[in-house]
Formats: sequence, C-alpha cells, structure tokens
Amino acid sequence: MIEKKDVALERAVLIGVITKEQDEAKSKEYLDELEFLTFTAGGYAVKRFTQKMDMPNPKTFIGTGKMEDVRQYIKDHDITTAIFDDELSAAQERNISKILEVKVLDRTNLILDIFAQRAQTSYARTQVELAQCEYLLPRLRGMWTHLERQKGGIGMRGPGETEIETDRRIVRDKIALLKERIKTIDRQMAVQRGNRGKMVRVALVGYTNVGKSTLMNVISKSDVFAENKLFATLDTTVRKVVIQNLPFLLSDTVGFIRKLPTQLVDSFKSTLDEVREADLLLHVVDISHPNFEEHIASVEKILGEIKSGDKPTIMVFNKIDAYQAEPIDDDDLETERTERHYTLEEWKSTWMSKVGNNALFISALNKQNLEDFKKRVYDEVREIHVTRFPYNQFLYPDYEDEL
Repeated sequence: MIEKKDVALERAVLIGVITKEQDEAKSKEYLDELEFLTFTAGGYAVKRFTQKMDMPNPKTFIGTGKMEDVRQYIKDHDITTAIFDDELSAAQERNISKILEVKVLDRTNLILDIFAQRAQTSYARTQVELAQCEYLLPRLRGMWTHLERQKGGIGMRGPGETEIETDRRIVRDKIALLKERIKTIDRQMAVQRGNRGKMVRVALVGYTNVGKSTLMNVISKSDVFAENKLFATLDTTVRKVVIQNLPFLLSDTVGFIRKLPTQLVDSFKSTLDEVREADLLLHVVDISHPNFEEHIASVEKILGEIKSGDKPTIMVFNKIDAYQAEPIDDDDLETERTERHYTLEEWKSTWMSKVGNNALFISALNKQNLEDFKKRVYDEVREIHVTRFPYNQFLYPDYEDEL
C-alpha cells in the first residue's frame, strides 16, 4: 500500500474482480497499479474490494452482496470516492452511484483525470479535452435523471429529454471543433517534422514510469520533467543529441499502460506520430517491476495498433540498481523456483537469447552501463545514417576508434 502523506488526499476504495481471464495474482497487480493511479490523481486508497465471478455484473459490475459491503464500508469510514478497475458502462455507473451515493469513477475516468492534470501545452490539453468529451457523450443521460419524468407517453415528455439532446448536440459540436483544432496543429507539427530534414530519429517508448524521461535527461543533458508518478510526461519532447560527433534526434513520448482508454489512443495518435516516424525505437523497461514482461507485451500491443511494431528496436532494461530477486527458502521443498527468483544475470541471459544483441541493461538514475548504451545506440544510428548518406561514412568511425 502507498503510504498516506497528506491528510487532504481524497479517500477512496478500489474495486476489482477475479475472473477466468484475470486470476487473483493478476487482479492484485492491476489493483496495485490502480492504487498508484489514484495516488497520482491526488487520492488515497483506504481499502480494496475484490470478488470472484465468471464475468462482471452487467448492472452493478459486482454482485449485490459485495456491493452492500462496499456501501456499508463507505458509510462507516467517510469515503468520498469509489474507483473501479475496469471501464463501467453508462448504466453501470448510474446504478452504482444510486447505491453508493458517492463519486464513482472507473479506470478510464481516472486516467483521463490524470491526463487533464498533467497536460501542459495547448495541444496536450486539446487532446485530453477531446478524449474527455468522447468519454462523456454516452454518459450524459445519467446526468439528467433529476429532470426525467417517471412515465413516458403523450403529455409526459419532460424537460429531461430536451436537456439531454441539447447537451448531446453541444458535446458533439465540441468534439467536431476539437478535432478540427487538432488537425490544424497536426499540419503545423508535420511541417516542423519535415523541417528537421533527414536526420536520424530515435524515439523512447515504454510503459509509464519506467524512467524514459530520466534517460532522456542523462543522454541529451536536458531537463525534461521526471517524477515517480504515472504519466509524468504527456507532451512529446524532442532534443538533438550528439554521441561522439554523430548527431540525431531523440524524442520522449507519453508512457503506455494496460487497459489504455480507446479515447486516449485515438486522441494521442498525432503525438505518437513521433513514434511512427522514428527510425529506431528504444523500448525502455523497468526490470525491477515484478511483472515487467507483461508491461513489454502491453507496449508491443499498442505499438502494433499504431503500426510501429516492426521498427528496429533496442530493449533497454532500466533500473538494474533497484532490481531484487525474490529470495527462495532452500529448506522449503514445496517452494517452486519461478521467474520471480531469477538473478539479474539470469534475466540477461534469458533476454539476450530472445533478442540477441538488441538488449541492454542500465540504470539511468545511477548512470550504470551508460557507456554500453551509448555505443549500441551510436552503432545503430550510424548504420541508418550512412545508409541514408553514404558519402558520410568516413566522418563517423566505429565507436571504439574514438575512445
């Protein structure tokens, strides 16, 4: 559990389910991540509730008995917010709000709130606003229940319907306006990217909070905002980097996350153009996270969705200074040795066999193995550069020649 450091933090309960597709261990990990999201948004997770079921209840997500437990706990412990680990339908959100009588959020809404807090530039704010409007549109009905009549039919059509349709039209117009604004900015950004010429482009990608911005700061000697919270970086930052005498462009992009809301993927497509147009991807991974392999799969899935899954990629395993293998009790014969007990050397050999020379192990914070990192990036960028500019091949000798 994340320690409570500020009494002003919003008190929340977290709610998830255990299903055939999401076992108890995976559910716990997702709730750990949801707790970190809650902390990032300015809340404090007081308690977690989970329920085993074949599939979420279509009306209330969890069963009526468990919902009553949640309602009673909220009433007894001065809880102001209930946060669900999966996206709720408009009907589920409306039903749950009536029962719990507190603010009800789902994972998507929480991520959107964090993005709204983190957006610094007008472009990022426009993208977040578009995602929020697209999320809001199907949920407008629940906001006008206080104006609806109990019966339908002739003479019984109350102002609720009119207000809902008016709001829907306003939101649709807003969505259209925001999309046009994004198109305009996209054209401007496309011109900016075109003005960079044929310089080799390298993009940092990876799960949120794996240390991309820290690595960017170390390599480019810049001052990109970095913090131990999710989605610290929303706006793509591009810096010119020179390793030895070889220049290239390095971009730091928004972090990915499991169950990333569709609205955000759509809204941030243009931001991810830096990834699409990159010549080389540096996939940064937090090897100290117990489920980093799932994070890799999530990032690769999103890269596939934006048609960037086949780009040349170097796997950069970061935070080796924080990695600790789970100890195993030699006296306990029933303890099965699993991946959690792998040493760092074993992970290295495992991943070196998977991706060959395209795996690096570093600590951006403590600057461990950065020379190996620079050499590998130099070699890759040089190969792309001399393919593009064959007459420059003698300007950039092998990395070792300069040492």
